[in-house]
Amino acid sequence: MKKYRIGLFIPCYIDLFYPQVGIATLELLEKLGQEVIYPPKQTCCGQPLANSGSEQEAIATYQHFVNNFQGFDYIVTPSGSCAYHVRRHYDILEQTDAVRKVRETTYELCEFLTDILDVDDLKIRFPHKVGIHQSCHGLRGLKLGAPSELMIPSFSKVRRLLEKAEGIELIELDRKDECCGFGGTFAIFEPDVSVKMGKDRISDHERNGAEFITATDTSCLMHMEGIIRRQKKTIQVKHIAEILNTNSL
Repeated sequence: MKKYRIGLFIPCYIDLFYPQVGIATLELLEKLGQEVIYPPKQTCCGQPLANSGSEQEAIATYQHFVNNFQGFDYIVTPSGSCAYHVRRHYDILEQTDAVRKVRETTYELCEFLTDILDVDDLKIRFPHKVGIHQSCHGLRGLKLGAPSELMIPSFSKVRRLLEKAEGIELIELDRKDECCGFGGTFAIFEPDVSVKMGKDRISDHERNGAEFITATDTSCLMHMEGIIRRQKKTIQVKHIAEILNTNSL
């Protein structure tokens, strides 16, 4: 497997609330023989500002991101929404060589493992029933899987990786690519709709016997975990990096 010099980007909410996801991402990439560096001056990718209608105010944050990560072969993040934001929305910057390079080399973790490293020998064990929540930005923005509205052959980069875990049972959902209702600021401005969508998503996993819900975006999992805790449910959430870094054989 080819070795790359990787800049690890850890999104704000993972840094603050789910540091174990960042640690799992680091450990997993290092187990796969990669040189992983965490630029200490990194901040946000700028997505919250842009989603709130303040993209011009986010330009300085965008440029700061580019300055921090332009020197790596690849930038890898355990967040599909952040990866998509850098690739798609940094188009408002002057397209210098550095900006183009950062946009082209920023990858979500599963995307990097399948498309760049072509991982096929993960030695892990996770003997549980797992449901895959396909986060919207990853599914339709990064094309990590085939959305149901398109008449194309079915595929899922996330499933491809999880299938390598010994003992895992990937359950089938009734509505496999439905939104969880988080949507960043949508959950703030439309809380009732957001919560109802989250409840529907959790119920689908429960009906089909899932013990864990996994996803490529901790923001989606955070939204569903809040509902799970308030309703005192037994189903759990776990980011895919944590599963792929679990119980190496």
